[in-house]
Amino acid sequence: MTFAPTGRLGYLLRWLGLTLVVLLGLQLAAVVSAWSWQEEAFRQMVIERLITQSPMALVGLLLALFGSRLDQTDPRTPLRWLVAALAALLAIGLAVSVPMAISGDGVLTAKTEQTLTAQRSQLEMAKQQSQNPQVLEQLVRQAEQSGQVPPQATQEQKQQAARGFIDRQLQQMEQQFQEAERAQGLAVNQRRFAGTGSAAVQAVAFTLLALAALL
Repeated sequence: MTFAPTGRLGYLLRWLGLTLVVLLGLQLAAVVSAWSWQEEAFRQMVIERLITQSPMALVGLLLALFGSRLDQTDPRTPLRWLVAALAALLAIGLAVSVPMAISGDGVLTAKTEQTLTAQRSQLEMAKQQSQNPQVLEQLVRQAEQSGQVPPQATQEQKQQAARGFIDRQLQQMEQQFQEAERAQGLAVNQRRFAGTGSAAVQAVAFTLLALAALL
């Protein structure tokens, strides 16, 4: 087994690392090309792309720094200055994105709460209407007209069939509401930990990387 010379390995690591950083730039450029910063949805999309793709740039800058240190002992090489500058820039961007992500989470959560409140109101209204005898009688007449109940069925049997239909509808609405509540909880936790929390951690990591590039 043969090993590549240190200089060749360092050269490979530097270009591989910079390639990963360029890929981050291309990912951000694809989003920023449709510039519409006044819209909340666009701002959140930019922040999400920055947070989710920044780990790739972090690995790339680390590879470039390792490659630079393999065959260069001078801590003030242009590549290390470039790594420090890019790391500092990304650290600032991620730090700024934290309050923006929190603000966006508040807006999205408020909209979701409004939707859940409307669904809850519809469910409560449906439960109240299900106790109305007139609604039950109307369902019985509709079932008779559509032939869903046999003509020889008694009035009590017809009412039981209508009551069963109402109960199934209420159960379905209840399940849909519970699923919406669970989806909201998962979305909030996803934005809080995978979004805002990740941005804060990465901002610290890029800050440390910028300092390490100058040591």
